[in-house]
Amino acid sequence: MPQNLLTEPAAVEPHPSAPALEFVRPGPVERSLALVAVIVPFLGLLAATSMLWGRGFNWLYLGLLLGGYILTAGGITIGYHRLFTHRSFKTGPLIKGLLAILGSMSMQGPVLRWVATHRLHHQHSDDTYDPHSPHAHGRGLVGMLKGIWHAHIGWFFTPAPANMARYVADFRDDRVVNISSKLFIVWVLLGVAIPAAIAYAVTGTAEGALLGFLWGGLVRIFLVHHVTWSINSVCHIWGSRPFRSHDESRNNAIFGILALGEGWHNTHHAFPTSARHGLRWWEIDLSYFTIRGLALVGLASDIRIPSRDRIEAKRRVPGKTAAEIVEAKPGLDD
Repeated sequence: MPQNLLTEPAAVEPHPSAPALEFVRPGPVERSLALVAVIVPFLGLLAATSMLWGRGFNWLYLGLLLGGYILTAGGITIGYHRLFTHRSFKTGPLIKGLLAILGSMSMQGPVLRWVATHRLHHQHSDDTYDPHSPHAHGRGLVGMLKGIWHAHIGWFFTPAPANMARYVADFRDDRVVNISSKLFIVWVLLGVAIPAAIAYAVTGTAEGALLGFLWGGLVRIFLVHHVTWSINSVCHIWGSRPFRSHDESRNNAIFGILALGEGWHNTHHAFPTSARHGLRWWEIDLSYFTIRGLALVGLASDIRIPSRDRIEAKRRVPGKTAAEIVEAKPGLDD
C-alpha cells in the first residue's frame, strides 16, 4: 500500500523509444454508447432492488445473477484477457468463439477493441499514454479522486489513439475473433435475453421474465463492469507489489477473489503472458483453475507459466521504490 495516498506517484513520460501517438476524441455516437453502457446497468440495479420490496429475493434470480456473473466475467478474464490479449494458452475455435461471446455479453466492447486497448495499457502502463492510469491527475485528495474516476470510468470519454487496429494486427486472418467482434451487439442482447427467457420458462409470468432480465442481465453487467474496472483503478493504487514492474500495479486480495484472479495485478504486470496470476498457493485464481480444467479434457494447451527462476529474478528488492528499479519499458511482453 502506498505510504501516502495523497502524494502517490505521478505518471511518467513514455520511454524515448516509444512511438508518438496521435489521439482523437470519441465521436457523439461513441460517447452516447459509452453513456448507455455505464448508466443503463445502474438503472437496472435500482429497478431490481426496488422490486424486492414486498416480494423478497428468489433463489432463481440469485442463480441467474451468480451464474451469469461467473460465465461472463470468465469470458473477460479467460477469453478477452488471457487468451486473446496475452495468448497465455491455446484452444480450438469452439472454445475461442464461446469465450469471445461470453466476454461480449459483459458489455465491455467488441473483443478486438478491448484487446487493442489492453495491449496499449501494457505498453504504456502508468505513463502518459496509458488509457486508464489513475496517476498524473494532480496531487492531494482532489488529484487522487480525479485519478480514480478517470481510471474507473472517465477514460471512456477521453481521446484515444487514432489507429488502434495496429494493436490487433495478429487477428487480421482470425475469422472466429473477427466475426465475434462484429456481432458484439447481438451477443449483448442475447446476454440479457437468455436470463429473461430462463426466468419466464420457470415462472411462466411476465414479471418473472422482467426480474430475470434485471438480475441476470443488467445487474450482472453492472457487477462485472465495476469489478473489472476496479482492476484499472483500485489495483493501480492499493495493494502489495511483490514483483518488479514498470508501473504502479498492485496485488489486491479482494479483487483477486471478485475478479476471478485478475486482482493479482502486480504479478500479472510482472509476467504478462502467464496464464496464472495467483502464483502463491493462497492466491486463488479461478480463471487459471478453469484453464487447467480445460486442459485436462483436451480443450486447452500450451499453458504459459513463468519458471521458478524467472519468478525469483522478478522479486522486488526490499526498500526500493518503483522509480529506483525502473528499467526500459518493454513491448507487449516482458
